[in-house]
Amino acid sequence: MTNARVETSHATIAVSMTDGPGLPVLMIHGNSASGIVFRQQMEGDIGRQWRLIVPDLPGHGVSSDAIDPGRTYSMEGYAQAMVELLDRLGIAQAAVFGWSLGGHVGLEMIKRFPGLRGLMITGTPPLTRETLGEAFLGGEAAGLSGKEHFSPEDVALYARATCGEPFEEAFLAMVARTDGRARRMMVEAFLAGTGDDQSRLAREAAIPLAVVNGADEPFVNLDFVARAAYGNLWDGRTHVIPDAGHAPFRGRSAEFDALLARFLREVEWD
Repeated sequence: MTNARVETSHATIAVSMTDGPGLPVLMIHGNSASGIVFRQQMEGDIGRQWRLIVPDLPGHGVSSDAIDPGRTYSMEGYAQAMVELLDRLGIAQAAVFGWSLGGHVGLEMIKRFPGLRGLMITGTPPLTRETLGEAFLGGEAAGLSGKEHFSPEDVALYARATCGEPFEEAFLAMVARTDGRARRMMVEAFLAGTGDDQSRLAREAAIPLAVVNGADEPFVNLDFVARAAYGNLWDGRTHVIPDAGHAPFRGRSAEFDALLARFLREVEWD
């Protein structure tokens, strides 16, 4: 595994990369998280088979805070940063896996990254401002998504609700480190209508789009996800992993990795 720090116009982005010989796969974490949430994939068969590119978004993990927060701390701003990162790494074609906020970033990359071979999203309803209330379930932890200043109690609640089991103490520091402006400004930008209509992006996508969620998803309305329109839905259906929460790639990694591996094999040779 290789660790690097890549200078971009958005931030100094920390990125970990596995040595797998297969197609590059950009894995984008969620709000107030970092690339360490994908440790099981990086250290397992997925990382051995494919070249995983696992960055910390600007304002997250060991990446620097955004140089210009107003430019970067939005779904489309993160997408631009990820496209620039791939360019700096010399990667012209890749698949993307996006978790939660990372899935929204992946959707925003569809029109921005011509080399996108396929996209898998988890914990990510393809929504608009008008469908926000229908797409999400609400709750105390969800209400923290746009809060700038976290108390220690907020950190613990958000880390446990998003990352689930098996929980690692490092997740507390991960959430606490996040630039609080990233949460506030990302939500403000979405509510202001910046970025693309993500329901339209999913509906018109020509690339294979895989949708995988945990059955016990605490934030996202899975009925909304299932009835959304998709232009090229992988397997012709959305996938739900039993006994899994917001991060099924952790709590049910074997089942999740099997789906991810099958998806990557198909988009790799498409």
